[in-house]
Amino acid sequence: MRELMPLAEQAAQLLKARKQTIALNESSTGGLISAALLAVPGASAYYVGSVVIYTREAWQVVRDFQMDELGGVRAATEHHAQVRARIAQQRFATVWGLGETGAAGPAGNRYGDPAGHSCLAVAGPFEGVRTLRTGKTDRFDNMHAFAAAALQLLVECLQAQA
Repeated sequence: MRELMPLAEQAAQLLKARKQTIALNESSTGGLISAALLAVPGASAYYVGSVVIYTREAWQVVRDFQMDELGGVRAATEHHAQVRARIAQQRFATVWGLGETGAAGPAGNRYGDPAGHSCLAVAGPFEGVRTLRTGKTDRFDNMHAFAAAALQLLVECLQAQA
């Protein structure tokens, strides 16, 4: 996780300087993005909370969630990642939301996406989406690559808001 810290620190610095907050809705990163943001001292100033929704069944525990909020869009798409980011932002009442969905590996997902496929999104004053395909099947490496790409996207959106 140490390789994620420079991006997490950069995001934390921007959030703290603006007195802004963030919440996350992760899937294939398993909370790794949250862990990096929480590893920065003073995280309580900007980090509100997160959920890791890994299966369709897990959506049922999100308070007041209706499946139609996903708009019929399957997981592991940019649209789905954006919906995840907006749900995190709205449910936690934060300035920013970050969503992630993908296939870490070693195999692809049930939708036909290969291992190493992740869609990332940021909701907030400036929004962004990105698809990453690492071309790797190593689960651990992919999870870290997905988390790094998500933090990079967050930093870019925070900088663009200025």
